[in-house]
Amino acid sequence: MNKSKYQQLQPEERLTIASMKQQGLSVRAMARTLGRPASTVSRELVRNTCAVRGYASVLAQTISSARRAAARPPRKLDHQGALSRIVLSLLSWKWSPQQISGTLKRMYPNDPTQHVSHETIYTAIYAQPRGELRRQLIACLRHGHSTRMSRKRGTDRRGQIPDMVSIHVRPPEVDDRVMPGHWEGDFIKGAGNQSSVGVLVERTSRLVLLAKMEDATAASALAGFTAKLNSIAAPLRQSLTYDQGKEMTRHQELSAATGVRVYFCDPHSPWQRGSCENTNGLLRQYLPKGTDLSIYSQDELDAIADSLNSRPRATHAFHSPFEVFERMLKTASITSASVH
Repeated sequence: MNKSKYQQLQPEERLTIASMKQQGLSVRAMARTLGRPASTVSRELVRNTCAVRGYASVLAQTISSARRAAARPPRKLDHQGALSRIVLSLLSWKWSPQQISGTLKRMYPNDPTQHVSHETIYTAIYAQPRGELRRQLIACLRHGHSTRMSRKRGTDRRGQIPDMVSIHVRPPEVDDRVMPGHWEGDFIKGAGNQSSVGVLVERTSRLVLLAKMEDATAASALAGFTAKLNSIAAPLRQSLTYDQGKEMTRHQELSAATGVRVYFCDPHSPWQRGSCENTNGLLRQYLPKGTDLSIYSQDELDAIADSLNSRPRATHAFHSPFEVFERMLKTASITSASVH
């Protein structure tokens, strides 16, 4: 049995009540005329009658509207509030709504007034009327869609690599993400696949390194990845997991130059390098698809990596990759010193 949905009294109904009250009709007579329960009319007369002017339809409507507005909780992200200004600032730093939400909870664990869910942030952004402010806020989001959209995977292009070592013989501790120093790698391509940037992600800390590539050849991959990996302390460069892209044809030379063991994923299995796939999505906020990536210098790429590495991450209880990697580096230094 369907329950009837209650509807608030309308202005024209209040006008009828006022007219019938002046005529001295009973509450039940008013209710029958309106097709309302007598209790509804009785409550209306008690709540919205002015002590000085009695019951008047316009005044009753005003009193009712004021009461309903007062009963609503204030919006969490009021544009004039301090919390809204904090959220806007962090969005301008390219933090995601989830990162903002988690960090606020970590910074103010005992102050719920400073907490806001990521859904509330998204709602506040997309509820903005069309205009410049809405465009600016949406541009701060990772993908910048005009409406909220589901995530889709891109096309996975692969080549043939000689002497590959399969991911299935990779040591189990790499999967566990407990031991540091295991990396995932990839190329992200620019307009027409004419330019590229090398991406390295440490699996435990999610630290990101970006390498400028002159082109998408194996020679560029060897030079770029060798330089970046050798900039890391030796204990924290143990393995590299890569897809079957042609740029890794010289993987044996990379291993000889860096001491890093290279393992290759199965074809069409991007989830086997989940950290790198996720990072590629984050990087597109800085390096959009269809743009010429050759215009970025190594210093500019390092600044982009620093920005990503400074962001709080949900997987680290909203600590940043820099913080986690620094702890890993100290542990590795202590372990190395104790061995020697």
